[in-house]
Amino acid sequence: MTPVYLPSQHASLHDLPDDPDTLRTVLADAVTKAIVGQRPDGNLEDPSADDDIGDMTLGVVSLFCLAWHRDDRRDAELVGAARRGVDFFLAHRVFRTDNPGEPFLRVRDSGLPYVRYLPAAGEHPFGDWPSTVWALLHAVNVLDLGRALLTDQQYAELTEVAVGFWRWLTEASLFNPQQTANQAIGAVVGGLTLGRHLRARSGAQDGDRIIAEAMSWYDTEIRSSRLVDRGLRLPAEHGAGHDQNYLPISLTFLARAFQVSGEQCFLDDGDEIARYLQGRLSSRGFDFGGPRYSEQHCGCEGMLGLRLFSTRIGADIGRYLGDRRVAYYCATTAGVPSGHFAFATVWFWLDDHRWHRGATDAVVHTRHSLRQGRTSVSLTDQLTPYLIDAGDTAVIESIVDHQHGIGPLVRYPDGQRVLLTRPLGPMRTRECTGDRLGAKLVTKAVVTRDQVMLAVQQLFVSDGSGLHVVTVLDRTALPADTEVTFLAGLPYATAEGARQRKIVEVVEPGGVPFDLGRPDQVLTTTGALVAGGMAVTAGSGLRVINPPAGRAHVNSPQTIGLTQEQVAFDLTDDPRGYGNPDAGWRRVALTNLVLADRIADAPADLAVFVVRYGPAADVTEARPLPCSARRTADGVLVRTRDFTALIGDPAGDAQGEPVLRVTTP
Repeated sequence: MTPVYLPSQHASLHDLPDDPDTLRTVLADAVTKAIVGQRPDGNLEDPSADDDIGDMTLGVVSLFCLAWHRDDRRDAELVGAARRGVDFFLAHRVFRTDNPGEPFLRVRDSGLPYVRYLPAAGEHPFGDWPSTVWALLHAVNVLDLGRALLTDQQYAELTEVAVGFWRWLTEASLFNPQQTANQAIGAVVGGLTLGRHLRARSGAQDGDRIIAEAMSWYDTEIRSSRLVDRGLRLPAEHGAGHDQNYLPISLTFLARAFQVSGEQCFLDDGDEIARYLQGRLSSRGFDFGGPRYSEQHCGCEGMLGLRLFSTRIGADIGRYLGDRRVAYYCATTAGVPSGHFAFATVWFWLDDHRWHRGATDAVVHTRHSLRQGRTSVSLTDQLTPYLIDAGDTAVIESIVDHQHGIGPLVRYPDGQRVLLTRPLGPMRTRECTGDRLGAKLVTKAVVTRDQVMLAVQQLFVSDGSGLHVVTVLDRTALPADTEVTFLAGLPYATAEGARQRKIVEVVEPGGVPFDLGRPDQVLTTTGALVAGGMAVTAGSGLRVINPPAGRAHVNSPQTIGLTQEQVAFDLTDDPRGYGNPDAGWRRVALTNLVLADRIADAPADLAVFVVRYGPAADVTEARPLPCSARRTADGVLVRTRDFTALIGDPAGDAQGEPVLRVTTP
């Protein structure tokens, strides 16, 4: 079939060159193309754009101002293009009559200026609030950087319009009507910057008032509404916290808010987001999930925040796989700047922070992740693995009968299946680092269908190249007629150059490709499977079971050609762009199941599973992973070729703390 690519996850943003010569060349090219493409009336919009139009021209003008400010260009052609652009914007993109159908106005016929998402009356007024935020951000950048480019009249009129934008956002309209935190924080940045500008130019009274209003909105409407995920507070994005596209954008707005205001709260809140991303992102910067976009990644919009806060928390969150199509500025397919995210371009060019980069072989522990080299495992709030990365390939959570995760799976004689990953009460962890290894042990109490509680212990061991997952549980706590296997996750995406390609087939080493989209088919192996650049190797048998046909099954004939995000949007209540892909993903009933059997060389009363995720080049033969397990006075001793691990009794030591010792042979 035609290869399926994730559209906006390409390569790590911190690998983009950001040296002065590169930035100078990029900006010069953008400015030249914009001037060439400017229409006679001064319009700098992308003629093929069908949304986010109202703020485009002013955004491109801000790029002209940036080039002027940097002394890259100070010629009559640039001055003329900037002035024509401002004239067009003021004459044709600033509206003072209400947009028909606007549902969120608090004051009708206010006469205050605003910018429309689409210029025609009544077309998508829902987008006017963020478009006005964006226009305000462009306006204050033009006022700060382009004083010498504009005429006195233009400068005075743009100042008056910027003040009107702030009043429309906060007085005429409901604040943050889309319940979208990044837009709301952006509005606060616009207010803070405008207030600072007014205080410097025309006295303190108006400037101080707007600054106070901006801080009040941030405290009462944004900060107080944050949601807790994995122990960290996140701004609420479309009714939830984390969103793949918008969270790094919020980080950029917080970075700029601090630069403008010096207020510590913006740093504190950004630190929490940065630490959250550090634990969530895979070793390569892959991730999915969010209430608005599940897999879409930003480009230039997130770079300032990721770079500034990577330095603050000492973590390489710049590994985030960004959208290289909008790496430095928001460009059209023809390469002409649209200007939509030009404020982020301006801020990034003016910032002198550097990316933080940790040692490539260092072991990095967070509460919800283990990462070393090109290998990682990321855990949910319930400490269930949902993302494993190795061999430049991502395995995401499997879904079986609407249950999500990677872990032990029980199948009862009547066909019901229960995934033993949901904790019943507090969870405990133990971490250790040494002998070139990093390890994390998670101990959970779970409950079976028969209301029997048992402990599940999952150990993750990384050597920087591969990741072992060892799972131990009491087999006698389950009925003898049940089948117990390990659900090893769904091979999902693999790197192909600077793109991520969806995995649609797997293969046993030396075998023929197995199509993941053929309904109800089964592949049985001796213990090894290659998926993209990854080899999944088990200590016993390993098989793949494809789901039946159906749009709620991944990968069925109906969904094999769709990305995770597309499947999720297809199952939401509302159309793409308005539906909640996280909710849609929860409606997936079944995915392909990669199932590993218990290892044979282990006590009969235990179910012990050992699975390794590593580069495909490491596996040349279809055979199981050599491993064994035995009881000792201190717990269960698991041996593999790469390490020996002592997993203590689930009850822990005398203080109830988990016991873990990991050594190399």
